[in-house]
Amino acid sequence: MNGSETRSARAGFWLVMLLAGAVVIVDQLTKHWAVSALAGRAPVTVVGELIQLRLTYNAGAAFSFAERFTWVLTLITAAAVVAISIVAVRARSRAWTVSLGLVLGGAATHLLDRLFREPGPARGHVVDFIDYFGFFVGNVADISLVAGVGLAVLLHLRGVSLSGAVEPAASRVGSS
Repeated sequence: MNGSETRSARAGFWLVMLLAGAVVIVDQLTKHWAVSALAGRAPVTVVGELIQLRLTYNAGAAFSFAERFTWVLTLITAAAVVAISIVAVRARSRAWTVSLGLVLGGAATHLLDRLFREPGPARGHVVDFIDYFGFFVGNVADISLVAGVGLAVLLHLRGVSLSGAVEPAASRVGSS
């Protein structure tokens, strides 16, 4: 790696970390607000019955999946945070750094909930408070995760590598 590539790698890595840090801060601040403002209240209407604010605590993954295995989810989330951080070192593409930053921030803030919220370390419940259509209750980290993963899928489908190079469509056939 020459000097220019090293600077590019460092810049990409720090952009991922900066964006992830911003997601963690915003998510944790909104969760703090939700716990203090929504505890013991009926749902607060934001957009009719489409979007409401309702405080819940989720021991599981999305849609309360694996509620009895919170400690396993904690380990998986910790592994994801480490893996994304390692991949972030290779990211040169601005779009990939945004995608990785959003996913890392969402995963890291969920990991913080799992480690430090009740009922205890590695068993903590994630604070959710944005109720979508009465179907799913999430938080800012969930929005970040969905946006980051969606962007990653789009980048992959378009053939954009972590370096920012675009692979020709012919070389992508059969590699997905």
